[in-house]
Amino acid sequence: MVGRTVSAGTPAVAQRRRTALVRWVVLLFFAPFFLLPLFAMLEFSTRGTKGRTFEAWRAIVANSEVFHAVVISLEQAVLTVLLMLVMLVPTVVWVHLRLPRLKRVVEFLCLLPLTIPAIVIVVGIAPVYAWVNYFLGSSPLTLTFAYAILVLPYAYRAIDAGVGAIDLTTLAEAARSLGASWTTVLLRVVVPNLRGALASASFLAVALVLGEFTLASLLNFENLQVRIELLGKRSADISVAVSLAAILFAFVLLLAFSAVGRRRSGGAEPEDAVGTAGAMGTAGAAATGNPA
Repeated sequence: MVGRTVSAGTPAVAQRRRTALVRWVVLLFFAPFFLLPLFAMLEFSTRGTKGRTFEAWRAIVANSEVFHAVVISLEQAVLTVLLMLVMLVPTVVWVHLRLPRLKRVVEFLCLLPLTIPAIVIVVGIAPVYAWVNYFLGSSPLTLTFAYAILVLPYAYRAIDAGVGAIDLTTLAEAARSLGASWTTVLLRVVVPNLRGALASASFLAVALVLGEFTLASLLNFENLQVRIELLGKRSADISVAVSLAAILFAFVLLLAFSAVGRRRSGGAEPEDAVGTAGAMGTAGAAATGNPA
């Protein structure tokens, strides 16, 4: 295996250090903008007539409806990620390999949900969901189909950028010349080189599903955001406590998810000729059935 060592004094290392420094400066500068509302929510949810109280937070633990809504939202997020990846990854790869003239058309179709207001999408999709409910039942998990459409603009950009960063044609032709089927090329050659892009797309999908309210509310389904809205009509402090807990939970979940995706994608992206050679070695191993 060919490898390269980078000296600590090279321009690339210095550039990475400057980039990291700029990131930390920007993070520290904008931290109050994000943290102050969270502190305000914590203060309001623990406010009592005789000092601080955690009754609202204890009520969350004792509320089975909140736990049920969290489970539903997580199931919707997982199913949306799976459906999004199944739809987009083969489509983007095939368009790049065989139908480059349709790239703009596919991009336009994937970006359409950004230009259509959510209320208009609900009006158009409500008759469709009447049939979905008839055939599949009225489970809130059927919202996965709508969420997969909403996440297309963000997921497409992430996956398309990942595909554009690798030498897809060379990898596919190398694997095919060694006898690999298209399924093997996709699953064992292309996907391992797109781990970072797939993690980013999944990250965006999870964030969208955990924060979505409009479609679920107008289509009379329940998820975490709908449950928070219903709690707000009965108890403002409990509603704010649940909102804060949901924000912190989503932040920790997405941070862990991003860290796992970044660790798994470490060194997997091909870089210049050396990275391409390593990726072609992976293609050969996949085609012959040997471990990389």
